[in-house]
Amino acid sequence: MAIFLTPLKARPGGRPKRPPMSDINVTPMVDVMLVLLVIFMVTAPLLNVGVPVDLPKTTAAPITGQDEPLVVSVNAQGNVYLQETEIPIDGLAARLQAITVNKPDTRIFVRGDKSINYGRIMEVMGVINLAGFKHVALVAEMPSAPKASSAPSAPNAPKEQKGAR
Repeated sequence: MAIFLTPLKARPGGRPKRPPMSDINVTPMVDVMLVLLVIFMVTAPLLNVGVPVDLPKTTAAPITGQDEPLVVSVNAQGNVYLQETEIPIDGLAARLQAITVNKPDTRIFVRGDKSINYGRIMEVMGVINLAGFKHVALVAEMPSAPKASSAPSAPNAPKEQKGAR
């Protein structure tokens, strides 16, 4: 705080004239930043993979691994997607090699709709394997726990799990 040694001059209305305030009010800026933080925290989990696939259920243990997974999805119609882009199966190997810059140690997750023929999933995995990628994992969903039944309840676990082949 500053102390004024000169007396304040009165204006004709009777109120003293004060110098303009030059301090920054930080409270509105903090409020805006907190709102943005909440928005990003809510929307970040929704940015997973955009191809709608009904995953099969499994009790396999989750695999921890790389931060940015490379996901190949097969929807109920049998269309193949690399991340969110539809791609013909003939071009899948070339696109994977271009993305990974010929690093065959890259882990690739295969998501297949549970209503699709198992042979189509194996065909996609075979193309990935023939391209030189040896770390291919299937993605499955954990079964939901029974509500009030006489059967023993399953331990609580995250909904989507990645199981190794």
